Amino acid sequence: MKYSHRVPEPNRSATLAYLALVAAIAGIAWSAIFVRWAGVPGTVSAFYRVLIAGVVLIPWRVMKLNAEPRLDVLRPPSSVLIAILGGVFFALDLALWNTAVMRTQAAVAALLGNNTPIFVGLMSWLVFHRRPRVSFWIGLALAMTGSMVVILAGVPAGPTSLGLTAGAKTGAVLAVTASVFFAAYLVTTERVRRTMDTLTFNALAISGSIAALLVFTLTLRLPLSGFPPHAWLALAGLGLISQLAAYYALVYALGHLPATVTSVGLLAQVPCTAVLAMLCLGEPLSGVQLAGGAVVLAGIFVVNVYSDGS
Repeated sequence: MKYSHRVPEPNRSATLAYLALVAAIAGIAWSAIFVRWAGVPGTVSAFYRVLIAGVVLIPWRVMKLNAEPRLDVLRPPSSVLIAILGGVFFALDLALWNTAVMRTQAAVAALLGNNTPIFVGLMSWLVFHRRPRVSFWIGLALAMTGSMVVILAGVPAGPTSLGLTAGAKTGAVLAVTASVFFAAYLVTTERVRRTMDTLTFNALAISGSIAALLVFTLTLRLPLSGFPPHAWLALAGLGLISQLAAYYALVYALGHLPATVTSVGLLAQVPCTAVLAMLCLGEPLSGVQLAGGAVVLAGIFVVNVYSDGS
């Protein structure tokens, strides 16, 4: 594969890629907490999430381009368009998922939003004709089973289980739909990262996200100001930690790991978000849920160790 920057030695590259994936998981796990703390409409928090990150990424890319101009940094043009399209997919994911977090429990949104590996596996198979190994589906089954245990353990039986009010049902549908668009983002990122470095891709994709979310916000006539100080602090954390740091690390990982492996690895968000929701939002976590988190990690291990890397 060709990159517009020097590629590290294979072993070191793999180690850095897995470390980057861990950093991405840690940052993304905070996103539901920041969204809930902000308390603003989901599309608005999504807009500020990418805007704050873009204020850093776009000038950074421009300065590096001016310092070390390269004629091939934005070639081929199709890669630029694909990167921007990936940003639009990501914008749709954020708008839908942030809205889901505001309508249902953070842990529930985290589980349903992490249906992504199912769609990544299918997209990789149908679009790129790259059928995942059996080990991928075994690991995915373990991870999804563990995720379900995390959410359902400790929820009282009865007609109100999972808080299935009309709003919560809508939140559940939004979270699942968001996972489809995030899968499209992951597959797009893996594809374009073969010819584009991490910083360039992030800058282009974030530009697409900012433009798309601004259009969504204005179309829906949602407020963009007048929020209390704590909301702005939460939005800053969302943009700097859950977006800028976490997704820079994620895009780096996607440049060295297959999307199927990365998407299943991101399921570790579920137990991490469950713990954070317990500590920060008062959502209880039981021993059974902890066991479910261990099953999630077991599924991730199966995929990472036995994947063919294609």
